[in-house]
Amino acid sequence: MVASDDYRLDPEFQRRHRWDDEKKSRLIESFIMNVPIPPIFLYEVGYAKYEVMDGLQRLTAIADFYGERLVLTGLEEWSELNGRTYKTLPDAVRRGVDRRYLSSVVLLQETASNPAEAQRLKQLVFERINSGGVSLSHQESRNAIFDGPMNRLCLQLSRTPALCETWGIPSPTADEAAGGEINPLARQNEFFRQMTDVELVLRFFAYRQRLQNQEGSLKVFLDEYLQKANLLTDETLDQLKELFVETINLAEALFGEKAFYLWRKRVTGWGWYRRPTTSVYDPMMFALSRFRFARALLISRKDALQDAIREMYERDYAQFEGRYTNRENLRRRNELFVEVFEKFAA
Repeated sequence: MVASDDYRLDPEFQRRHRWDDEKKSRLIESFIMNVPIPPIFLYEVGYAKYEVMDGLQRLTAIADFYGERLVLTGLEEWSELNGRTYKTLPDAVRRGVDRRYLSSVVLLQETASNPAEAQRLKQLVFERINSGGVSLSHQESRNAIFDGPMNRLCLQLSRTPALCETWGIPSPTADEAAGGEINPLARQNEFFRQMTDVELVLRFFAYRQRLQNQEGSLKVFLDEYLQKANLLTDETLDQLKELFVETINLAEALFGEKAFYLWRKRVTGWGWYRRPTTSVYDPMMFALSRFRFARALLISRKDALQDAIREMYERDYAQFEGRYTNRENLRRRNELFVEVFEKFAA
């Protein structure tokens, strides 16, 4: 299945491979012990062609094991097999593993009457079958269900060094930048593991239309935006890519790793909230995207600009408290950042 073109098994399609070698090894140990393994779920996208809705990591683990890319580690019941690969297992154990199988459940394409219904059905099934294991973030679920050109662009842009720097995510190594494996340190980062970085990119694009179009929860709005944005032309996507990269690079150049920290009031006085927040990220990125043309001027005045931003927080701190997320509050945050940048861009 992993090698076949009839099965869609894009590593980025579901999660960012949360399983480490110990988790993979325990799956193989379960086969050795003949412990029942849950079925994989497939969605029929065409005649005899399928998407793997659930089971990617099990299939990948098995493929790594048979491909000699997995060295068993962390086994407890069969600890004597630690350090072994498939080929170095005792013959009897290897034959036992070979006899095991994975069952599958196939959701037929004909179950849905139209593409929209198929998308809704896939989302429902994916969320239901994943609700009993590791909880999925909204973006992990969104990434699995609404794949398309915009979704893949968000995945690509999530590894922009400036975004990584400002959100405390290990940046791409030279090998990763050249198309190699993702920085192993990034896989240990919670923002990366839960695809928060991908959602941040999506939020930037969607936020520009949020005040005019959001009805209901932010999750639903982002779901609907991504679905529609997947239909954009390549030319438009290229323009959006340039917009994001220029904006996040400008934010990092002006404020460094504290770009999206909130200057907040505590009992002991004013100080930086020691992590980035979306209450700053959303309006700052919105405003900076409008002043990209003044990059050189803003950077030349960044010390005074930083002081002005702190003064703005102290003067209008109530606007940035997390409990205020109504439409008027979001609009006012945008205006505050636009007003500050406008003074230094003139």
